[in-house]
Amino acid sequence: MTIHDHYQQTTREIEVSVLAEFLEDHSDPDHHQFVWAYHIRIENKGHETVKLLTRHWKIMDGVGGQQEVLGDGVIGEQPVLTPGQVFEYSSGTPLATPSGIMSGSYGMETGDGESFDVNIPMFSLDSPHQSIAVN
Repeated sequence: MTIHDHYQQTTREIEVSVLAEFLEDHSDPDHHQFVWAYHIRIENKGHETVKLLTRHWKIMDGVGGQQEVLGDGVIGEQPVLTPGQVFEYSSGTPLATPSGIMSGSYGMETGDGESFDVNIPMFSLDSPHQSIAVN
């Protein structure tokens, strides 16, 4: 079973869409290993060229454990997006719990050297292995 969720957010005319997918074949629930892929689409809906310089992720597992990931670019690239251009990539994350949440931001720069952050929408990492509590 695969669970897909789609999330979207726009900051300063840069639209970020996320599709999260639980990877059953890469997970081992008996050993507390759960893996998700996430597919990112960044579209420049504005009128100025921007460059993605950095990424900042916050990843929280199902019991509140949190990790942060800071780095240059995405998948080894610092893409430049002209008006109307789209950049897409896929990555993944493992957790020790059957659910979690991710959020973050991309550090962007305009052609004039102005820096600004673009929000990545918060998205949930859900698997069919999470227990549902009924009160």
